Amino acid sequence: MIPIPTGGKVWLALGHTDMRRGMRSLALQVQQSLQKDVHTGDLYVFRGKSGSLCKILWHDGIGMSLYAKRLEKGRFVWPAAKDGTVAISASAMACLLEGIDWRNPQETWRPTQVG
Repeated sequence: MIPIPTGGKVWLALGHTDMRRGMRSLALQVQQSLQKDVHTGDLYVFRGKSGSLCKILWHDGIGMSLYAKRLEKGRFVWPAAKDGTVAISASAMACLLEGIDWRNPQETWRPTQVG
């Protein structure tokens, strides 16, 4: 799990992103297209066209990190808008990275222990 600093936000870059892009070109996209400062400690999440790969860009104050995750089955749940950003919570990002619909997570049934 990526440690999200207190006060840090998670931003989803809407639409799809060319997943051949690396750290520098994604940082440039954050600054130019999304109009955000990549050095604030916020996380920026990008999804590829197929929906099975996402990349996360994060600057921790010391250096920039680029994380990637590919789902073996299914697709990452993404908003339908074509451009801009959406802020989500750290727990929603955890659901997203597990392939769970973060917009409407469902509680699962668990048996209670009889003691």
